[in-house]
Amino acid sequence: MKIALITGAGSGMGRCFALYAKKFYRKIDMLWLIGRNEKKLKKTAACISMPCLCISADLSNDSGLEKIKNMLAKISPEIVLLVNSAGSGLMGGFRQMTVCESVSMCDINCRGLTAMTSLCLPYMHKGAGIINLASAAAFLPQPYFSVYSASKAYVYSFSRSLSRELRKDGIRVCAVCPGCVDTGFFDGAQKYEKLKPYKKVFMAKDSKVVKKALKDAAGGRGVSVYGIPMKLFYLLCKLIPSELILRILW
Repeated sequence: MKIALITGAGSGMGRCFALYAKKFYRKIDMLWLIGRNEKKLKKTAACISMPCLCISADLSNDSGLEKIKNMLAKISPEIVLLVNSAGSGLMGGFRQMTVCESVSMCDINCRGLTAMTSLCLPYMHKGAGIINLASAAAFLPQPYFSVYSASKAYVYSFSRSLSRELRKDGIRVCAVCPGCVDTGFFDGAQKYEKLKPYKKVFMAKDSKVVKKALKDAAGGRGVSVYGIPMKLFYLLCKLIPSELILRILW
């Protein structure tokens, strides 16, 4: 059985990846939808005209990861596509946040993503793809978004290096680096600080970001950046020292 395994599939970008995955990876026989909320997963599955397996698991802790590990060992599917979309973010000063809030971002954004990649790789073969949801925040340290941007920098760096490692095996890895996307992400992220008005101007539609990401990943691109503003920001961060940009913006 050939499957696509998508984390964070109950809402936001993960849900969108689940809706469009089959269009770009036609060999998929079934989708494994992973998330914390089973009801949301079932709502996603109800919108998809192919077999789906809804798996309720919290990937920020060992019990959730162990559940996925055991299911893979029992069924032994061929994973055609892994989408690591589960994640969390919180804006505001680091001193405002609790220890739990700061560490939980690292647990799901870095630890959970790394563990899922490690668990799934033994079931992936030539032609398979890994899509890791990073962020344009990965390009530059961001005060008042410090833990989130650092965690996404990890995802970006991990994805780029893993892409080189897996080239010989024919497995493609793509880091998706959008700017602000119109999902429910910022409803929870604005606990300590509001989204800057200028960022709302560049808000992208989730389906457009996801379709480009799937197309780029299927085409072998290592990085997917949607929209001219974010592409210019990506270039700017490559050309100008981060310290100078930080002094200008903050």
